[in-house]
Amino acid sequence: MRTRLRRLVVAAVALLTAATGTPPATGYQDQPAHRDHPSAGGLSAVIRYTEYGIPHILAKDYADLGFGTGWAQAADQVCTLADGFVTVRGERSRFFGPDAASDFSLSSATGNLSSDLYFRGVREAGTVEKLLARPAPAGPSRTAKELMRGFAAGYNAWLRQNRITDPACEGAAWVRPVTTLDVAARGYALAVLGGQGRAVDGITAAQPPTTPSRTSVDARATARAAAELFAADSAGMGSNAVAFAGATTANGRGLLLGNPHYPWQGGRRFWQSQQTIPGRLNVSGAALLGTATVSIGHNAHVAWSHTVATGVPLSLHQLTLDPADPTVYLVDGRPERMTKRTVTVAVRDGSPVTRTQWWTRHGPVVTALGPTLALPWTTTTAYALNDPNATNLRASDTSLGFGEARGTADVLASLRRTQGLPWVNTIAADSGGHTLFTQSQVLPRITDALARRCSTPLGEATYPASGVAVLDGSRGDCALGRDPDAVEPGIFGPAHLPTLQDAPYAENSNDSAWLANADRPLTGYERVFGTIGTARSLRTRGAIEDVSALARRGGLTVRDLQRQQFANRVPAAGLAAADAAAACAGLPGGTATGTGGRVVDVSEACGVLAAWDRRADTGSRGALLFDRFWRRFPAARQWKVPFSAADPVRTPNTLDTDAPAFTTALADAVAELRAAGIPLDAPLGDHQFVVRNDRRVPVPGGTESLGVWNKVEPVWNPAGGGYTEVTTGSSYVQAVGWDGSRCPVARTLLAYSQSSNPGSPHFDDQTRLFSGEKWVTSRFCEKDILASPALRVVRASERR
Repeated sequence: MRTRLRRLVVAAVALLTAATGTPPATGYQDQPAHRDHPSAGGLSAVIRYTEYGIPHILAKDYADLGFGTGWAQAADQVCTLADGFVTVRGERSRFFGPDAASDFSLSSATGNLSSDLYFRGVREAGTVEKLLARPAPAGPSRTAKELMRGFAAGYNAWLRQNRITDPACEGAAWVRPVTTLDVAARGYALAVLGGQGRAVDGITAAQPPTTPSRTSVDARATARAAAELFAADSAGMGSNAVAFAGATTANGRGLLLGNPHYPWQGGRRFWQSQQTIPGRLNVSGAALLGTATVSIGHNAHVAWSHTVATGVPLSLHQLTLDPADPTVYLVDGRPERMTKRTVTVAVRDGSPVTRTQWWTRHGPVVTALGPTLALPWTTTTAYALNDPNATNLRASDTSLGFGEARGTADVLASLRRTQGLPWVNTIAADSGGHTLFTQSQVLPRITDALARRCSTPLGEATYPASGVAVLDGSRGDCALGRDPDAVEPGIFGPAHLPTLQDAPYAENSNDSAWLANADRPLTGYERVFGTIGTARSLRTRGAIEDVSALARRGGLTVRDLQRQQFANRVPAAGLAAADAAAACAGLPGGTATGTGGRVVDVSEACGVLAAWDRRADTGSRGALLFDRFWRRFPAARQWKVPFSAADPVRTPNTLDTDAPAFTTALADAVAELRAAGIPLDAPLGDHQFVVRNDRRVPVPGGTESLGVWNKVEPVWNPAGGGYTEVTTGSSYVQAVGWDGSRCPVARTLLAYSQSSNPGSPHFDDQTRLFSGEKWVTSRFCEKDILASPALRVVRASERR
């Protein structure tokens, strides 16, 4: 039976290869464009499933490839996908109620009504349709649009031909067919996450004052809030990635370890697949849900990953208003009327809600960036938000270029040609031994010179502190201008982007580009990209220590990458645990005073900290105690030796055990664990876990402040046994190298597994691998796919 199955698969591959009839390409070719209707009913793809439910999608062209991808994603994630399509249609209030919270996957909106008002406004303004109509490279290529069209058709075909068994949406009225526009709108939402998406509540709540008002903005407090807001990005959703050059490896070929830290639930999960059009494309990796291209992955020649970048993908423009009308602003003394965008949202069990948004030449008027950064609209002043990614629907073309690249030079060429990545860095390595780091993200063209010339008093505080520019909107000469190599006005061209090529290693852990290689620091870029010569996070410091030591040692293989991923070394412990244990042992009477003056016996904690292996493995005893202590010790009071730009990897250091906050944090951590009935020396995995189908799955790794490469952000629930769920953390992990054959040497892991359906066998299978620090051996070549003992073949087609 299995022999017959393999013969059928081989025959299908041969037919598809003959159908394409093209030689291997070094750059993708556009396909004919089609209208919004997903298809005329003739799309199909062959999907070969191997271990852990990983689909290998075989298609004859890009529309069919999109079809197979949409089909296979729906099979694993139909409820999550459907929920996201409800979001981008602006229908959450209709189905889930206006006051319920969104899942924050596609914007920062705190409630469904705010989310709907924004996304209905985008839909009714025709924003995405206009972007789809723009010719490439400013708009998406015909090939990218064919992928979107196919994805919608594949998703719809799966809905028609299958019964939903996931209890999250079984029988739900909100699971409906989608259009190409819906798929494109989801891509748009991802593009503006760092700009308009960050400010949805402030956009939809912005209304002109009805009475005279002159509320002032505290520039210093606003600058602090802006710095905290953008620094929080890496704490919530970050990544690590490192590329090693051939000079450091055992065989002279490159190596790439990618470790993105993304949400474990909701619409920003990764989904793993291989996409093949014989003679044109053969790429394996992970896509963000609802997208048709591989975001992070590898082909036979090159591997790449992304890390969330420090660039600020928005700017603010402070408007001087007409004293007689707060919806009119002045530019060079001449009045311009704001555009009024009236949006109506259907509401479950209630009357429709109508609200007005106000738009300017710069973008929408906004009254807040998050809950702590207020930007009041008064009778004299308003603030408009410029988001350059609001005209960027190019990310699919960037990914397509990666998929067909033959080396890091082609990866960089794709970035320069398409300029489509909104909020990430790119790290890559290839089989020729080359490496690449580049912060090729779409940012507003805020040069330091422009900021000096055009910042308002508020901007003079916010720009140095956070990279958030606040420019004088009353001056025409404060427009952002255009770089000659940029695909559109108002953004930086490739010549301005921080880039490092062919360094022995190139690494990023969500700090700025400065120390992508500590021996070859990058400087000279504008403040909007990030800082230079400032303190790095403990995760960055630990990563540089690890990867630079590996590079110096040399002789590296994929196995070294695997060991790095699960080393679970705690850099904070390396700097502080021994001193903490010694100071603990020296406390009079073995006691410390906690919050509220409570005296706590901490003598047991001293030995636990001293004996701890300084790791965050599931079996590490003392890791949980240190974690709870470290979270309570304010970062500003931890160190005696301050940061030095001359020694950025090793400073700050030396734990300040004399600080009163030290003993308070230790006492509170001990008291907390005892109150929860958790032994101070309990193995980490006994109390850091997720529950899948009523089974506990221990989770290795640690939180951002500990500096662990294998980052996880768990949810503390002492009544439930400790950390009982993970919000974000290691997601799609890949360790890739080459051995001179046609098949790359790749090990992968999708930490939260392929499916959100608890009835699927692939709901938690890779999560259990992650728990055990095990890997999936990639099946990239045909011979390996056909040799899979789990091989299952589906011919997906519209015509059934």
